Amino acid sequence: MIKLIRTDSRNLDFTELVKLLDAGLAEVDGEDHSFYSQFNKIDNIRYVVLAYENEKPSGCGAIKEFGANTMEIKRMYVKPECRRKGFAVKILSELENWARELSFTRCILETGKRQEEAIGLYKKTGYRLIPNYGQYTGVENSVCFEKYLK
Repeated sequence: MIKLIRTDSRNLDFTELVKLLDAGLAEVDGEDHSFYSQFNKIDNIRYVVLAYENEKPSGCGAIKEFGANTMEIKRMYVKPECRRKGFAVKILSELENWARELSFTRCILETGKRQEEAIGLYKKTGYRLIPNYGQYTGVENSVCFEKYLK
């Protein structure tokens, strides 16, 4: 059974999952990793969702304010042994619900072109490609998405 909790970036389970995420991204992104890591600091993230299976931390995601009506999805990760069980969809849905509760109407995100599973997840859950925004403008390996929340 998947259990979700809302917390913040001070949660030790979150920091451990982010370490695993960063290790995996370092392999996939190669020399581009240091560029991306500067935009993925987890200090002071107020909105974090953790997923547990049998009381073990299995996945995470976060949102942070990007603009007046927009939240940015950050630090999405599911442990490899927990993938294909619905964790990512549940985490993403909970993040979107939280954004709605906070009166935000849109979520945006960035992922790498090599992150095929992530791209599939976002397309499957209603996100659409948009031009790269902010620090990702002109970055060839980045793809950006948005979803308007109903």
